[in-house]
Amino acid sequence: MANLIAVRGQVLARLLLALLLCAVVGGVFLSTPAPVLAQEEGGGEEKRIAQNPIVHFFVSIGIVFGIIFAALSVGTVALIIVLVLDLRLSEAVPMAFVDEFTNLVNRRQFKQAYEMCKADTSFLGRVLSAGMGRLQYGIEDAREAMFQMVETVKAGKDSLISYLANVGTLGPMLGLVGTVSGMVGAFRRLGASDKAPSASDLAGEISHALVVTLVGVAVAVPAIFFYSFFKNRLAAIANHTGNLADDLLTQMYHNSKKAGGAVPTQGAGPAAAERTGTAVMEKR
Repeated sequence: MANLIAVRGQVLARLLLALLLCAVVGGVFLSTPAPVLAQEEGGGEEKRIAQNPIVHFFVSIGIVFGIIFAALSVGTVALIIVLVLDLRLSEAVPMAFVDEFTNLVNRRQFKQAYEMCKADTSFLGRVLSAGMGRLQYGIEDAREAMFQMVETVKAGKDSLISYLANVGTLGPMLGLVGTVSGMVGAFRRLGASDKAPSASDLAGEISHALVVTLVGVAVAVPAIFFYSFFKNRLAAIANHTGNLADDLLTQMYHNSKKAGGAVPTQGAGPAAAERTGTAVMEKR
């Protein structure tokens, strides 16, 4: 499991590094100035330089909002990668773990099964270890402990997913701040002029302001989509894990009653095992 976590960290670091490199190279390449275009107006010799749309895009965002949106974008992509790797059914419910646990229970090796659950960090392992730790007090108490552990693990993962909702809310709000700031600048320029400015100049100022809103919405849309996607995925995984853990614990409970053996509990020693065995025999 430790090797899996290390490999996951290395993959995430490489993906983030590749994303940053692509952003830098793409920004340098796409921000190359466009060629100068001559345009005659009213028979005069005035020339206007047509700006590259990509250059216009980066200039409109500015340094401050550029840094903010870049940080939000990289953080959102990193969080999505982490959640994709973590919210997998094979990660929450390893089939090898289920098979080994079932074999140990069928062989009535309850202590080894409990130690295996304590050492496993998967969703199912944590839920089963919580239930087995309360099995000496009855199957209903053990089920309640498992239900609480399911909610605890689910809440921990849900806290990560909620950051996507924050990005989905902050993106348009930051875009609106940039747009309002740009519009204020445009109208200040309009009010400071003694004569009416040309429509092209005013349209250019408004275009600069609206680009920030466009970027904010572009950052928020995938964040909102993945927020809903991961919320539904987490609910399905938690439901499946809880049902499977209940089946496995029930199987272990009935096998222990047939064998008249002790089901190990948390902090179990010889005395605890003896008490557990007595409790199981009394329930018979």
